[in-house]
Amino acid sequence: MAKPGRAHFFAVASEMARRILVDHAKARNAKKRGGPKVSLDDSPEPFVRQDADVIAINDALDELAKLDPRQAKIVELRYFAGLTIEETAEVIGVSTPTVKRDWLVARAFLQRALGAGSEPES
Repeated sequence: MAKPGRAHFFAVASEMARRILVDHAKARNAKKRGGPKVSLDDSPEPFVRQDADVIAINDALDELAKLDPRQAKIVELRYFAGLTIEETAEVIGVSTPTVKRDWLVARAFLQRALGAGSEPES
């Protein structure tokens, strides 16, 4: 089980990274069309194979959080904080198989939300 301080740190760090990217994208969009792109291929296990708009990712994560907050938190920790499946499980206090299942479902949800036509990688 994760130490409370470590879990809180990663939860806050991943949320802040997400907010910084979204704020930056919104600021650039205010100046010109087509904000910064972020490649989800840089995540530990990419769930889309194309560049996606940071704001679109944020909106999709907000929708996912309404349906399943834990899945949204897993995406934040995996993508924005770069944690592995095992580290994510430790931080949020669930089993590794639970994180794997939630990660697969969350990736599929985000693929659909972002309009990626391919199946998620294993």
